[in-house]
Amino acid sequence: MASLYTVDAGTLDDVAVGAEVLLDGAEGRHAATVARVRVGETLRIADGAGTVVTGAVSAVGRDTVTVVVASRTEEPAPRPALVLVQALAKGGRDEMAVQAATEIGVDRIVPWSAARSVSRWEGTKVEKGRARWAAIAHEAAKQAVRARVPAVDAPVTTAQLAGLVAAGAPAGGDGTRTVVLVLDPVGAERLSAWVPPADVDEIVLVVGPEGGIDGSEFDRLEGAGAVRVRLGDTVLRTSTAGPAALAVLQTRLGRW
Repeated sequence: MASLYTVDAGTLDDVAVGAEVLLDGAEGRHAATVARVRVGETLRIADGAGTVVTGAVSAVGRDTVTVVVASRTEEPAPRPALVLVQALAKGGRDEMAVQAATEIGVDRIVPWSAARSVSRWEGTKVEKGRARWAAIAHEAAKQAVRARVPAVDAPVTTAQLAGLVAAGAPAGGDGTRTVVLVLDPVGAERLSAWVPPADVDEIVLVVGPEGGIDGSEFDRLEGAGAVRVRLGDTVLRTSTAGPAALAVLQTRLGRW
């Protein structure tokens, strides 16, 4: 498979077959100096929002690569979308979850400041943390050769999360039909046996921190309309629970 590089969203909007696309900045530098691509080599370029162009390299500069577009494809947004609400965790475990979830196919990621989260984003750490997760998702999407890069939202508190669950739109408040699943090691229903509704637009998966979800948070989220589900008989780390659950959902949806 041809190597994948990314450009900013909107860059490929008016690019047609036969046109030239210039890779510059970090992507161009990587292609020219690290990957050492050569004229004639085939590359794929994505805008992170579903548009992908493929073509042969026509020129290589010091920090740039020019590609002549031979084909253009549009990957539609998946329905239902998969949203991961990942609790902040220490030791980089939350970042590990973001990376693996992106490779598995998550469509949106929401950082959650849970009651038992040891890691806290406050002040300048809020935007730095979100930007860090976005960068991890971007690189993981490239690794997985994904045409779409999952968005990373601003972090939410438990109160905000419960409000979004009650509103039925934890991924943006746009009125879409949403089902919210909260991972609970002792939940009555197994995720592998859960049947996704036919007309759902989004499936939101809520994963707690290293100390687990507090009982009052379970009650609050369940009261707002969330459903408790479990993966199996073992308790997984916060870094692996979300990706494992997403893999189950991809299978249940017939995508894997």
